[in-house]
Formats: sequence, C-alpha cells, structure tokens
Amino acid sequence: MSAVTKTMVVSMIVNVFLSLIKIISGILGSCNSLIADGIHSISDLSTDIIAIIGNKLSLKPADNKHPYGHGKIEYLTSLIISIVILFLGFSIIYNTINRQTVIPKVWVLIVSFITIISKYFLSSFIIKQGKRINSTILIASGYESRSDAVGSIGVFLSVIVMHLSSYINIFKYADKVATIIIAILIIKTGFNILKENIGLLLGEQLIDEDYLQKIKNIIYEEEDLKIKNIHILRNGPYNHLVATITMNNFMSLEEAHDKIDLIELKVKEYDEKIKYVTIHVVPTIDK
Repeated sequence: MSAVTKTMVVSMIVNVFLSLIKIISGILGSCNSLIADGIHSISDLSTDIIAIIGNKLSLKPADNKHPYGHGKIEYLTSLIISIVILFLGFSIIYNTINRQTVIPKVWVLIVSFITIISKYFLSSFIIKQGKRINSTILIASGYESRSDAVGSIGVFLSVIVMHLSSYINIFKYADKVATIIIAILIIKTGFNILKENIGLLLGEQLIDEDYLQKIKNIIYEEEDLKIKNIHILRNGPYNHLVATITMNNFMSLEEAHDKIDLIELKVKEYDEKIKYVTIHVVPTIDK
C-alpha cells in the first residue's frame, strides 16, 4: 500500500469516526446543526468512497458484452450516491423547518470543540504527509479537510447563540439557520457529483487543449497524414482515444496499418491512461 493510500485510509477512518460522533451527539444533545454537520462530513467523504469502490469495480477486465471494459460503473456508482446525498440534504431542510425549536444541551459545545480541534490536527497531518512525499492529491485533501472544520465552527457558534436566546428571543433560531446552511452545502455536494457524472455517463469528452495538442504532435510524427478530428473520451480510470485521419490514397493497406499500430503504441506510451484507441482512416487524393 502506497504512502498516499495509507494516509487517505487513515483520513477516512478518522473522518467517519468524527462524523458518527457528531450525528450521535446531535441526536442525544438535541442539536440539528451538529447532525447536519456529521452528514455533511460523510457526504464529502463520498467522493473518496466512490473513487475506491468505483475504481475497483471499473478495473474488471473487458469481456464479450463489454469490449471497452466496465469503466462506466464508476459513474453509475457516483450517480446513486449523489441522489442519496441530495435526498438527505432536502430531508434535513424539510425536517428542520417543521421541527419544534429546542435549545441544545450545553455539552454539545464540548463535542463540537473537540471535532474542530481533531479536524485541524488531521488536516495538518495530511498536508505534512503530502509535502513530505510531494503529493498534490494529499495536500489538496488536507486543505479540503481543514475547510470542513468551518461547518463545525458554525455549529459551535450557533449553540452559544441559542443559549443567549433568553436575552434575545430571535437567537433561538440559530440552530435552524446553521442546519439549513449546512444542508445547502450537502445539496451542493450532491448536485456537483450528479452533474459531473451524468455528463461522463453520456460520453462527455475530456477538454484539455494542451493535452490534446500533445497527442496531435505524437500523431503528426508520422508522415503523409492529417488529423480531421480527435476526441478523448473518459471511461472510468481509463481514456479512449477516438480520431479520424486522412492518409495518402496511394499508400498500401499494409503501410497504413503499420502507421496506425505505431501511433497507438506511442500514445499509450505517452499516457498509460489511454487504454483504448480507435482510429478511422479516410483516403485523400494527395500524392
């Protein structure tokens, strides 16, 4: 197991543990915003869970029914999880609006404070590990984990404000406001996952002009051809290169075949993610 994977597993275990503590404490302490914060943390973790489960399933080898493998299982998994996240987000808002206002228990402040501190140390650990092994994925994950603590800070402050409602009556709605804000963040997470994976499931192409230009340059290393169009389609953990090129009309079939084989070999050497290559050849009258 690589250092990146080990760190991500540690991060996921700690985050799941903290999320469960938030949800259970929120239920026992009558704090809806803490419950929502716990669900929000789990919804953020869903992207990592999707990556692990989806990647494992999508790596199944190709068969007669699925000649291009099972890469799109990853997108289907993501869609299902996104729908669950959206349902949770809207359910939280509905229940919050229709639920009677209750002042959370004072000890909820302690739980909230502990989760904030834990999140900070966890994010610092992930960032440190990322810098040590020069992993941009870990560094980004560390900063994302630190930003998640903002929700916990909001819960902490809302509980304090609610306990001041005996002086200012409107403060009793602080927990509801915090809960709805966190629920909106949950819905946003679900919507982003849904939007991205619907496009990928429908065959959305990879749009990266620099990357495409490098692929074109590799193809143009071969003489007597011209690219009519080129697309990179994402297929789970792999990419599928689809291109139409024109070749000299007087070139033999064997020569054209050899060129195509060489192009396929070169692009796969350039990017190991390109597993499938489909090149359609159109003849031209140019000599």
